[in-house]
Amino acid sequence: MVGVSDEPLDPFADDPDDPTSELARLDPTEDREAAMPLSLHEREEVLAELGDLDVFRTLLEPRGYRGLVVECEGCAQPHFFDWDLLAGNLRHLLDEGRTRVHEPAFAPDPSCYVTWDYARGYADGVCEAAEASEAESR
Repeated sequence: MVGVSDEPLDPFADDPDDPTSELARLDPTEDREAAMPLSLHEREEVLAELGDLDVFRTLLEPRGYRGLVVECEGCAQPHFFDWDLLAGNLRHLLDEGRTRVHEPAFAPDPSCYVTWDYARGYADGVCEAAEASEAESR
């Protein structure tokens, strides 16, 4: 059915007297700076990361890699992100100025994920090999 959501409805949606409106102010873990819009420099960095991610996916997905693993500073656990999820998170950061709440993946196969640094090094190696091959053919 179109327009039906599986999520529960907020009983206080659009209510100016919503009793939960003050909870964010009381939460000491609320990161107020994260809710601020990204600066132009930060936006450029996220856009560059989206471009890098596209390159990484193009090179690594055909080799069986499902995405990237990121060491989370907040919970000190590795987080395994499939390509689409990571791209969606970066787009959300662009739109909202903050990252989404996240949970570790359930029983991921670590051998199907690489770190950002590994992906960067692999992409750099592929580019260097292509340039060397092109130079040899001249």
